[in-house]
Amino acid sequence: MINRCEWCGTDELYVKYHDEDWGVPVHDDRLHFEMLILEGAQAGLSWITILRKRENYKKAFDNFDVNKIAKYSEAKIENLLQNVGIIRNKLKVRSAVTNAKAFIEIQKEFGSFDKYIWQFVNNKPIVNKWEKMSDVPATSMESDTLSKNLKKRGFKFIGSTIIYAHMQSIGMVNDHTTDCFRYKEV
Repeated sequence: MINRCEWCGTDELYVKYHDEDWGVPVHDDRLHFEMLILEGAQAGLSWITILRKRENYKKAFDNFDVNKIAKYSEAKIENLLQNVGIIRNKLKVRSAVTNAKAFIEIQKEFGSFDKYIWQFVNNKPIVNKWEKMSDVPATSMESDTLSKNLKKRGFKFIGSTIIYAHMQSIGMVNDHTTDCFRYKEV
């Protein structure tokens, strides 16, 4: 039997996400932006809800093309707010456009969003040694600092808890429990 982090349970989609994506270091700006949008959409909801809508988000948000999203018109935003395949929260949808513009500014300043974000962990993953999920924090000093910096740059829906989840998902933090088979792999 394979040991996994208890949060993924037995749902096929959750298990696949846990086994293939969660905690794997990401260095691709498109994927960084995708995960920021999805984690912002998740605020107040369960992650499985967002995973089930991920393909709908890809279609609705032009495969997370930051340059296209930054130019969304009011008509496009209104269209998105009618799309039953995504979370139709006005603030969350509008934040995707706001965040796209801020994301592009970071790319211009740092050469890539990846260079910008990884500096908050000295360009290498933080490897924690949690024995059970109840030990895993919701935020960290690094997520607090990154969240504040993103807010100063105009981002929305990027509180410290959302940012910590982002850091976990893109491998800036390895929060697989020590008994999980993925702990040593990532």
